[in-house]
Amino acid sequence: MSASPRSEAGAARGRASARPAVLKPAEAFRALRADSCFGPWVERIGPPRLSRVADEPFAYLAQAIVYQQLAGAAAATIHGRFVEALGGRVTPRRILAAPEARLRAAGLSQGKLAAVRDLAAKAPRLRLADLPRLDDGEVERRLVSVRGIGPWTAHMFLLFYLRRADVWPVGDLGVRAGWARVHGLADPPREKEMAPLGDRLRPWRSAAAWYCWRALETELNVPR
Repeated sequence: MSASPRSEAGAARGRASARPAVLKPAEAFRALRADSCFGPWVERIGPPRLSRVADEPFAYLAQAIVYQQLAGAAAATIHGRFVEALGGRVTPRRILAAPEARLRAAGLSQGKLAAVRDLAAKAPRLRLADLPRLDDGEVERRLVSVRGIGPWTAHMFLLFYLRRADVWPVGDLGVRAGWARVHGLADPPREKEMAPLGDRLRPWRSAAAWYCWRALETELNVPR
């Protein structure tokens, strides 16, 4: 028997009833500094520093799609042309109204064009303004329904845009490589192996992931 619209709405309210935990850098710093493996790295690197994001969630997600599989400079150039092709503002209406040839000329591949248009078409149903009130699983469920947005992009949105405290992006090779460096491993764990390894770091796995990235660019002599 299928759920009624009223029961589905009630479930959605339940998922949004408690304000999701956001990353608190000072608390994460203290907690991870006490970890036997992360501690020396945390001391060397300092508290987590996540830049504030000024974009609206739709513009942020569109940018994430444009940036996929591109080096930083090339991605920034194409994204700049994409924004210019839309008259300076990235909105669902402008994307759907823009001629395909104009967006392709800005540098979007056919796949990315299809993805940003799918995002624009689904924006009303996604109700992006509600995402800050929803739990992590529901945010990911909504985002991955869009073409071109997979778990990795959803995790980056949770971590950097919504600044959630306990995101564990095991699909990110940089996080796995950083984990290997922090723990003195010869090879990074595989994705399935990585998932349970972060359990001891709850509820600060977002900060742990951030330290894994930073460990790849930090020199530290750790006694073994």
